Amino acid sequence: MEAIGVLMMCPMSDYLETQLEKRFNLFKLWNFPEKNEFLKSNANSVRAVVGNATAGASAELIESLPKLEIVSSFSVGLDKVDLGKCREKGIRVTNTPDVLTDDVADLAIGLMLATLRGLCECDRYVRSGGWKKGDFKLTTKV
Repeated sequence: MEAIGVLMMCPMSDYLETQLEKRFNLFKLWNFPEKNEFLKSNANSVRAVVGNATAGASAELIESLPKLEIVSSFSVGLDKVDLGKCREKGIRVTNTPDVLTDDVADLAIGLMLATLRGLCECDRYVRSGGWKKGDFKLTTKV
């Protein structure tokens, strides 16, 4: 039985690439200078496309892969995946929603506190040696 072809649109972590290579016939699209020729000669073996928020699956790519069954994005966004074309062809689409939601919220709170308290300015003041020359204007609660 022929190995399932997975078309990877962009590099990902070494670990994930290794795991995919163990299980599938992995095609790294960026390794093929003649992408259109590669797609024509391998179109019938590619059943999955793996991308991210910057490299997904356009309608043209989807149309060129007649055996395509799934488009997987290892990021939150699906802006680079033609969802209408996937729906039309019955192609499954996956992504990783809410993976960063809590971390982004934490960072937003941290950035607000840093801004309101002038932490970056204070850090620059201390690192530059300004503390030896005089006081730094302290902030108040907001």
